[in-house]
Amino acid sequence: MKASLPLVVSMTLAVTIVYAAEQRVALKDGPGRDKVEANCASCHSLDYIQGNSPFMNRGVWDAEVTKMIKAYGAPISDADAKEIADYLAKNYGQP
Repeated sequence: MKASLPLVVSMTLAVTIVYAAEQRVALKDGPGRDKVEANCASCHSLDYIQGNSPFMNRGVWDAEVTKMIKAYGAPISDADAKEIADYLAKNYGQP
């Protein structure tokens, strides 16, 4: 038991340092950004948006927002879902 305590302490410290070093993702300014930050960031990092944007078009963003609501239970209203999809398609979508 004594040998495992230093391991637990060091792992906890390592996780804390990594978490503290994470930078806040700055999304592009535009209508709907506040909805994205409020709704999407409550479940996952916003870097998914930037990382996936080279592969996304309007249809894919619509499908992603719908998936988050229907499959993962994101509590997003229909009006907010439309505004989120509009923002993502305009600022992080491909033609």
